[in-house]
Amino acid sequence: MKVRREISKNCVLLSLITPEKKDEYKSSIKEMKALTQTRGGKIVKTITQKRGHPDPGYFFGKGKLKQIKSFLDKYPKIGNVIVEGFLSPTQQRNMEKLLETTVIDREELILEIFSKRAKTREAKLQVELAEYEYLLPRLRNMWPHLSRQAGGGFKLRGPGETQLEMDKQVIQKRISSLKDKIEHVKKVRKQQRKRRKNLFTVSIVGYTNAGKSTLLTQLSNSDLYTEDKLFATLDTSTKRVYIGEGNTILMSDTVGFIKNLPPHLFASFKSTLEEIKYNDLIIILIDVTDDNYRKKIKVVEKVLKELGVVDKKLVYVFNKIDLIPKDKLKLLKQKFQDKENYLFISALKKTNLDKFRNYLLKVFKKFNREDKYNYQSLD
Repeated sequence: MKVRREISKNCVLLSLITPEKKDEYKSSIKEMKALTQTRGGKIVKTITQKRGHPDPGYFFGKGKLKQIKSFLDKYPKIGNVIVEGFLSPTQQRNMEKLLETTVIDREELILEIFSKRAKTREAKLQVELAEYEYLLPRLRNMWPHLSRQAGGGFKLRGPGETQLEMDKQVIQKRISSLKDKIEHVKKVRKQQRKRRKNLFTVSIVGYTNAGKSTLLTQLSNSDLYTEDKLFATLDTSTKRVYIGEGNTILMSDTVGFIKNLPPHLFASFKSTLEEIKYNDLIIILIDVTDDNYRKKIKVVEKVLKELGVVDKKLVYVFNKIDLIPKDKLKLLKQKFQDKENYLFISALKKTNLDKFRNYLLKVFKKFNREDKYNYQSLD
């Protein structure tokens, strides 16, 4: 982010339990702990509050926040407060004033992770746009942080309302410039898509850390960056994958999906994610070790629907089968034994990858038998 707000080693997590979240708040807390760890911090205390809805001014109840302030005073080694949710600029400002510490919401937490993970020019442009869109309405909140920084995206010439307006104008111009650059990238991608129109293309989608890059690495015999962390890769990679009988196809991985992806990030990455709908086959990769895999499948399906992905052939691939007990795997296979488009693999151990290639070849041949398709192999 253009305003870097360091996360402390020890953090407190605040989670609001509203009626619509009562069945999933535990999984949300678990995910926020993992995101905080990815960012470099550690949740040492989780505080929840049940409310019908967030307080419009403070998110949590003001009385509860005063209790939290007393707790923070008692344990000075605890730094940041992390909030499981999206804060308005007013809520964030009021919480920071009352708690006298930095308050980081879900969006800011994920934005910083994305910023560190972006490698390609396109991903960097998209993340920077999301950062500025997030920062603009919070500029007044960030003033103390801005005044201590030099060499950022804009320079402060002095305090005051006039300077604040000048900074807003600079950011708005940068946002406009970033949108233009992303639009240019979108046009280039459209031309690339035209050149691939007679090629069979496949996308790997899935929740973050499901193993998408590992699968593409193994199938393409390439060397992609993989790491057991959330959002280890943001950049879309397209590789040639041999599927047998002299046929090679194009396969791409994508940025990992996540529940409640920050709106600014979704908007910025939408042009990249929309490429999914132009592919012939979509692989939904699932981490079989995750007890919440059903809910995460629904998250992925929801994002695909929002992207306009309809009438596409989907295949559900359960990954990491080497990490679960054999009896659990057996029960899972029995549950989906009548469904042809459910497969079970271990990308890391290469278990059942031959079966997976055979499935891809079968689909490729089926598409080629239909009159409206005339796919060619890359070889």
